[in-house]
Amino acid sequence: MRPRTWVLLLAALFALMQLGTVEGRDTPDSKNYVSYALSLTGVDKREAAAVTIDHYCAGKAAMAHRAQNVDVVRFHAPDPAPRVLQECREQEWRQVEARLAAGETSGHTVPFMPERFMRIFEVRPGYPLVLAPFVALFGVTWGVWAAGVVITCAGGVFAYLVLRTLAAPVPLALTGMALYLVLPCGTTAMRPMTEGLMLALTLAALWGCALVLGGTRPRAGLVLVGGASAALFTVKHSQALFLGACLAAAVVAGRRWRGMPAGRGPVALAAVGCAGALGTVLVSRLLGYPSVSESVQDLLTGHFARPDREEPWAEFFQLQGNFWMEWARRQLWEPVFLAALAAGALGARRRPAFGAFLAAAACTGFLNQAGHPDINIWGDRLITLAWLLPVLGVPLLLEPVLRRAVVPAQGAPVEQVG
Repeated sequence: MRPRTWVLLLAALFALMQLGTVEGRDTPDSKNYVSYALSLTGVDKREAAAVTIDHYCAGKAAMAHRAQNVDVVRFHAPDPAPRVLQECREQEWRQVEARLAAGETSGHTVPFMPERFMRIFEVRPGYPLVLAPFVALFGVTWGVWAAGVVITCAGGVFAYLVLRTLAAPVPLALTGMALYLVLPCGTTAMRPMTEGLMLALTLAALWGCALVLGGTRPRAGLVLVGGASAALFTVKHSQALFLGACLAAAVVAGRRWRGMPAGRGPVALAAVGCAGALGTVLVSRLLGYPSVSESVQDLLTGHFARPDREEPWAEFFQLQGNFWMEWARRQLWEPVFLAALAAGALGARRRPAFGAFLAAAACTGFLNQAGHPDINIWGDRLITLAWLLPVLGVPLLLEPVLRRAVVPAQGAPVEQVG
């Protein structure tokens, strides 16, 4: 079959697998994005609240039903889903009604949380813009699911395109796509959150880097990197800042260690990265986006449920030390992630110039996690971008194995018949 047919088959297989969990992927923050998307379709605030709450609470009820089905003590008890659904609706409506009555009706999101906290989501229109047409066509439940499948499969296709641009054989490029779908990248991208788009756009930027380094279509590559950075600004502007700064740092580090080729391409990529980082800082300030200190206060006050901290940065850095010590302990206890990173790094060394950019993109995952050092945050979703290192690096690591397997077979003598 043609490579594109294999790509479509992988995407179709992934979509079929996701039918096993249509409901129950939401996090508490998903309500904000869904209500934002509903407002973009023309739904008023109260209707958006009703639809979002019903969807979110139906997901919680589905999870409660599935959990009890496998509870060794209570699996034969009455179904908890109706009770969970009712309690969830009452709790959510109690908070929303109070805030609507207090006049918190501005913006696109439903006021599920204090206005200060909701401001963080008001400046992230990218994911709701992508989600809105799916919700309008298929309704919230199937629209959210379909958007997740499309976004996740798009990330897998970008992984395939990056590897093909790096001259990896088709089987290894398909391996990269499969790894993206089955590793935590695919699981996280299916959640109704920004991470799916962040992963896909970061891979699009890496594809642009590969095009520039290959020298075949450098202008298209630069446009792709710049466009991905601009789109990331609308999805989560901190990721645009991290990616731009890390891409520029990759060029400097590559030149220092003599892994970056001479020429205009790397310099142009560094310029685009610097422009993206500086542009993010300037535009976010001009638009009055929440500052870094506001994000730290949000973290330390439990989403502004407590008074602001007087010395937030001292507490933040103390929490950083505690977090990374505990994170390292857990990783050493179950070192799958560390082993995957090591394998990806070894594979990236086979393409030193591109490997520097791949490592830079992976570093944005650690920077995202460092910006919010919460050890219990929905399956390590903030650090998921670091999984791009094994997604693209492991297929490159397997390249010599594949070539040794293919070349002898091609050169084997033909048996004479007769």
